[in-house]
Amino acid sequence: MKAQKISNRLKALGNKEQAAVSRRFFKTGPGEYGEGDVFLGIKVPVLRKLAKAYADLPLKEIETLLTSGIHEERLLALLILVRMFDRGDDLIRHQIYDLYLKNTSAVNNWDLVDLSAPYILGPYLADRSRAPLHRLAKSKSLWERRIAIISTFHFIKNGQFSETLKIAETLLTDRQDLIHKAVGWMLREIGKRHLQTEEKFLKNYYLKMPRTMLRYAIEKFPEPKRQAYLKGTI
Repeated sequence: MKAQKISNRLKALGNKEQAAVSRRFFKTGPGEYGEGDVFLGIKVPVLRKLAKAYADLPLKEIETLLTSGIHEERLLALLILVRMFDRGDDLIRHQIYDLYLKNTSAVNNWDLVDLSAPYILGPYLADRSRAPLHRLAKSKSLWERRIAIISTFHFIKNGQFSETLKIAETLLTDRQDLIHKAVGWMLREIGKRHLQTEEKFLKNYYLKMPRTMLRYAIEKFPEPKRQAYLKGTI
């Protein structure tokens, strides 16, 4: 099936009321992080079902969807790529990895990043140099920086924390709230698996961390300890 036919099907599935909700939720107004993005109003579970139906779509057609101006077309493309990557051999995984890095400008909202980066870049780089993530962490693009830290979720799930901590250190002075939330989230995920590792990092940096980053990182701490971090009395 061609990308155009899929695009037409998505348009038929659209819902104007849901599209309006999505535009507000994903901050598409002037000056907001998703400024100008176009939504059809299709929920993620529907797109996941379609990703299964189009699992054999050629990469060229997937790239056409990925470079679309419509949010759900880009998300569908990414969900298909995640599914293909999980089931693919080394060659297809390499092709998907290259395609992803070539089109990071299309992975331009937090849902697109979070539903793809830890399932493509993370596993691809599991036994390779993580230098590409460090390059992304220093990018001028908010979304490339988020890709960098969220990709490390794959490492965290496998008990590997060092890359997350290095990238978190790089992003400590980032000015974007969506980066503060992402870094805090990944630190919290480390803490779920090895609290001592998270706390060692926090004790070195919590006084310098943006408040949102710290709040996300310590969200699950016992209340007295959480308050001690917030008050700077650790």
